[in-house]
Amino acid sequence: MSTVQPPDPRDRPARLTVGVVGAGRVGPALAASLQLAGHRPVAVSGVSDASRRRAAHLLPGVPLVPPAEVLGRADLVLLTVPDDALPALVEGLAETGAVRPGQLLVHTSGRYGAKILEPALRAGALPLALHPAMTFTGTPVDVQRLAGCSFGVTAPEELRLAAEALVVEMGGEPEWIAEEHRPLYHAALALGANHLVTLVAQSMELLREAGVDAPARMLGPLLGAALDNALRSGDAALTGPVARGDAGTVAAHISELRAHAPQTVAGYLAMARATADRALAHGMLKPELAEDLLGVLADGSDKDRGTGAEGDNR
Repeated sequence: MSTVQPPDPRDRPARLTVGVVGAGRVGPALAASLQLAGHRPVAVSGVSDASRRRAAHLLPGVPLVPPAEVLGRADLVLLTVPDDALPALVEGLAETGAVRPGQLLVHTSGRYGAKILEPALRAGALPLALHPAMTFTGTPVDVQRLAGCSFGVTAPEELRLAAEALVVEMGGEPEWIAEEHRPLYHAALALGANHLVTLVAQSMELLREAGVDAPARMLGPLLGAALDNALRSGDAALTGPVARGDAGTVAAHISELRAHAPQTVAGYLAMARATADRALAHGMLKPELAEDLLGVLADGSDKDRGTGAEGDNR
């Protein structure tokens, strides 16, 4: 008995040619996701050897060409360059006449909204800001991770539906971010994700120093549960010596960190103070215990400022 084959995505109407300017970790993954939705990557630009290898791996057969030529070939162009490089790139492309009227120009910066594309808009392009709230590895696993990933979407009102449709085609979930809120939105993501990596890496180093052979295996279940509890319950998920007001334990932590890893003391103190403030505000930390705890943190901060990193390492 014959089976009915699903339609080939390439047979769908209104498919777009896709170009990527900046073959970092993000651009090739997004282009590969659009390819799965039936769009056709036609050009990519990359400077470093790593970016060229990445493009060849995720977008095999797609030619590497200069940025202006990418725009010349594609209906939809992904500008996936570092935040600080984006303004000059957009201005340069517009000034050289590379931007075509009616061309969809998409940047993936979390910091900027659609206004950063104003020079291209004046040249007739359609500006979209689509920022995936995801960390990227530069490997095919990124394409899988886009399934269900939230995207911060900013665009002119008349392009809102088009922007959201592209996100859905990449497997993501569109979340509308007002232009004026983009820096705050991006700061929130960096605070949670980027700083998390630093904290976890420091924690693993300290566990190795304490003689733990497999710190990742030890931390995995603990951090997974902590993250799940925090996402479900917010501040109600706070546990540990700071939330309990165990000033003696916190003092011991500071002493050990100063002896074995002085570079972590400032971060520990900052996070402990922030945790204490939130625990107090939510009635979890008793005021009579908070006084001793905050005294320990203040004393630790004074010593940290008095000695400095160089004094701690002597």
